[in-house]
Amino acid sequence: MSAALKLPSVRGLLRQGERLAPRTSWRVGGPADTYFEPADREDLLAFIRALPAGEPVLWIGLGSNLLVRDGGFRGTVIGLHGALDAIHLEAEDRIYAEAGAHCARLAKFATAQQKAGLGFMAGIPGTVGGALAMNAGAWGGETWPVVREVEVVLRDGSTHWLTPQAFVTGYRHVEAPEQVLGYLAARFAVGEDSDGSHARATKDSLAKRKASQPVGKPSAGSTFRNPPGDHAARLIESCGLKGHRIGGAYVSPLHANFLITEEGARAADVEALIAHLRATVKARTGFDLHPEVKIVGEAA
Repeated sequence: MSAALKLPSVRGLLRQGERLAPRTSWRVGGPADTYFEPADREDLLAFIRALPAGEPVLWIGLGSNLLVRDGGFRGTVIGLHGALDAIHLEAEDRIYAEAGAHCARLAKFATAQQKAGLGFMAGIPGTVGGALAMNAGAWGGETWPVVREVEVVLRDGSTHWLTPQAFVTGYRHVEAPEQVLGYLAARFAVGEDSDGSHARATKDSLAKRKASQPVGKPSAGSTFRNPPGDHAARLIESCGLKGHRIGGAYVSPLHANFLITEEGARAADVEALIAHLRATVKARTGFDLHPEVKIVGEAA
């Protein structure tokens, strides 16, 4: 939304030139032309209806799996973390969760309700909306196989419930119908966990994650998709790239598919490191690693 245009009246947070670095898990990146955090659902829909046709829109939750370039994002960023985060049990076999809800919180809720099927969500460092947008997964589980229905918003501000058959989904990949602007909520299929076995498996997986991944460090989660029949981390490590650094970004010594940033890092450091890892792994192993992270915005 251009600074010359009149901003709509909203009840949520609406700013121009808002820095995005504090709102991404890598803690890097330039400003958004316009940044909006809705007060609630009605506030969000009213804002969307006021957007100019063709306005570029970027949705963020926890800002994981996202690299915003240092020049920032030319358009409108809608932040849902802290808004639209309701979760409740709709039926014995179904849990409703809004797009701004943290995936780990959804997993915890399912466990508390003695429900199975969503434990893998505890390993996803993002929100439900982000998980829907990329078919996020962990520990062998993926988002879309457990989706019953998804609520979307169109550019005109109208909302619709769609079945998974309306989308093309694959490993870390989702193609939504062209008119879909973003995700508002989803209904997830769950089973019974009366004996607690699924809850124990989730707890064990979390413990293994804490021991094998740089939890708590500024990263975006897994940087590359795993290629068929192999693991990106193994390939990067086999090339001697653990700990490799460009500027303020480096490959985690704990898990080679995690890139860490330190104070003073730039998005350009992260992007250059991603490119170097891809080129090196391709030259030495023949595998072409594809980034799992979404890279947006303009170079500085």
